[in-house]
Amino acid sequence: MSNSYLVVGLGNIGAEYADTRHNMGFMVLDAWAKASNTVFESGRYGSTAEVSFRGRKFTLVKPSTYMNLSGKAVRYWMNELKMPLENLLVISDDLNLPFGTLRLRKGGSAGGHNGLTNITEMLGTQDYARIRVGIGNDFSRGGQIDFVLGELSADEKAMMPGICERVIEGIKAFATVGPDRAMNVVNTRPKPSSGPAPQDV
Repeated sequence: MSNSYLVVGLGNIGAEYADTRHNMGFMVLDAWAKASNTVFESGRYGSTAEVSFRGRKFTLVKPSTYMNLSGKAVRYWMNELKMPLENLLVISDDLNLPFGTLRLRKGGSAGGHNGLTNITEMLGTQDYARIRVGIGNDFSRGGQIDFVLGELSADEKAMMPGICERVIEGIKAFATVGPDRAMNVVNTRPKPSSGPAPQDV
């Protein structure tokens, strides 16, 4: 199995989207690059950075295609790097999880997420790993778009460093101990300000 991995963080480009809930993927990769003293460089279909951990090389990609065309960037970089599907990991936000709750899956439906939907269409399969970062669903009827594209609250921003750290730990575990054991690292973390999250069977 290859020791190279492609980690794609989903989000929308532009300063107006920087601190919005839909940009969880960008925030995680920005935090990892900063902690690794590396910077993103503009490239085809997105900005990329490289980090290493225990002999594994990670290419981090923030697509420049906007969310609903994220699959173009994923397919391009997978072809460019000759990356096997099992070494792809996508980071996205998720309305169906409480804020800060994480879920690692080896595949599955897009759950209504436009970025994941497009990736599935472009790859022709939904059998790729993803870590979903909960953003909650505290909005009234018809307010989903404004909520997703809305800026994080002050309390949520204060929680982001810890959330990013947990996602990065999960990515490292995915590459070093495999997805099944990594699920135990990611999916059983306690939720913020509550009891432990239920274990996934």
